Amino acid sequence: MNTHVPPPGRYPLRATPLPPGLDARSAAVLREIVEQYVETGEPVGSRTLSRRLPMNLSPATIRNVMADLTDTGLLYAPHTSAGRLPTDLGLRLFVDGLLQFGELSEDERGSISAALEASGRSLEDTLTEASSMLSGLSAAAGLVVAPKAEGALRHIEFVPLGPGRALVVLVAADGHVENRVIEIPPGLPPSALQRAGNYLNNRLSGRGLAELRSVVSEELAANRTELDALSAQVVASGLATWTGEGGRGGNLIVRGQGRLLADVTQIERLAAIQILFERLETQETMLKLLELAETSDGVRIFIGAESGLFGTSGVSMVVAPARSEGTGRIVGAIGVIGPTRINYGRIIPVVDYTARVIGRLLG
Repeated sequence: MNTHVPPPGRYPLRATPLPPGLDARSAAVLREIVEQYVETGEPVGSRTLSRRLPMNLSPATIRNVMADLTDTGLLYAPHTSAGRLPTDLGLRLFVDGLLQFGELSEDERGSISAALEASGRSLEDTLTEASSMLSGLSAAAGLVVAPKAEGALRHIEFVPLGPGRALVVLVAADGHVENRVIEIPPGLPPSALQRAGNYLNNRLSGRGLAELRSVVSEELAANRTELDALSAQVVASGLATWTGEGGRGGNLIVRGQGRLLADVTQIERLAAIQILFERLETQETMLKLLELAETSDGVRIFIGAESGLFGTSGVSMVVAPARSEGTGRIVGAIGVIGPTRINYGRIIPVVDYTARVIGRLLG
């Protein structure tokens, strides 16, 4: 018999064997409590379990099993109820070894693919659609992380914004427009920005940012350019902002944040959700999501503070890397964030398949 249990947080799309340390009776009780919690959000009592469990156990026997699971930290008793709820540890054990889920149907896969591959839609619109779709399918907040565009460019322009700042307008070959802000020397004349733009546009020739950076960096290092010092500084600053070492820009699209408030009944939980909203807007969060995706071969589930991203209990995150079909390179990450009672069995295959479609589109 195969007794291998996947490392915490990594999930193939199949049911896993019974976790070590749980007998069949304890596992059945824990599974039923978690499934009832996911369905209703309410504590589960022994009488309810005695009616729903597939095995014939008396309420007294079930109470003893529940007490043992509570002692091991897998369940807890809310102070207002005699029933039990799963702890974060209990939820982790459930998704690691008791959760059963399967593949999406052909119709479901076709629906997801059609929604994301609609013709005439910009990349940003496609990513927004993916985030909204995940939110609708999961009744949680859907999120999509994609790196800054790396495809061929058609045009680059520098626009002064004020002292020490300029806007870089990037027009991709497919017509997608992206704006970025860079730091420039205060008092820089507009002519220097124009020269910088002309210089880069003369070297595009269908190149992407990474290739353009390599070509321009060699010329700047060898001083083989017609640029003056100020214009060269603008070019260097812009390239560093686009593809600088150790830095990664990107797009973080989140839809359905209001769904996270559906289960909030306590003021302290409301404050935790507000902090989560604020962190979702930061660049640091986006980069962390990409890092979490890069360390995974597939879908990962983080319960409570496990990811180190939000530092709060009561929230779960399901995230998967979007990989280019041709090279396997990470091109983004997709997932959902919701209360710990999200429907894991439904969400995991949805996130997995959507990540594959996004990987194909971005790759």
